[in-house]
Amino acid sequence: MDLTERRISGETVFEGRIFTVERDVIEQNGRLAEREVVRHPGGVAVLALDGSGRVVMVRQFRYAAGRVLLEIPAGRLERGEDPLAAGERELSEETGYSASRVVPFGKFIPTGGYDSEVIHLCLAEGLTPGDTHPDDGEIVCPELIPLEKALKMALDGEIEDGKTIVALMKYALLRGRGNG
Repeated sequence: MDLTERRISGETVFEGRIFTVERDVIEQNGRLAEREVVRHPGGVAVLALDGSGRVVMVRQFRYAAGRVLLEIPAGRLERGEDPLAAGERELSEETGYSASRVVPFGKFIPTGGYDSEVIHLCLAEGLTPGDTHPDDGEIVCPELIPLEKALKMALDGEIEDGKTIVALMKYALLRGRGNG
């Protein structure tokens, strides 16, 4: 059985600042179907750890969720932007911290059923504090949370943000194997 789908035609039904929405006609095993896709340039999320085993996080009101969420620093990739450079930028903008070491930490597709976004994870260490400089219209409150507490908060549902949960759990699993 062939699981692939081939785009036959499509149209843009919405074009915004952050993403576009397309309605495509696809062919799958000789049959036509429609797909609605959110086209997103991708994002980056930074798991930043200080020398005392604390995670640098931010509290931010998320309009779509309708509440304040506790998250790791993150943001949208600019067209053609290197994810590590974007991670360093977002860490600095949202928390004021800079890192002496920023390395790739994997990537994932948060909602592959309708969204093209890929989130690149970065691990940042060797932190130096500084002043925040968030984007216009962005209000973030940085916090340092002990790693073990952040993991418990994710498991208990206090941290609801998907990219944050993925990064924390991945780090905990790799650390448990001696790779973190």
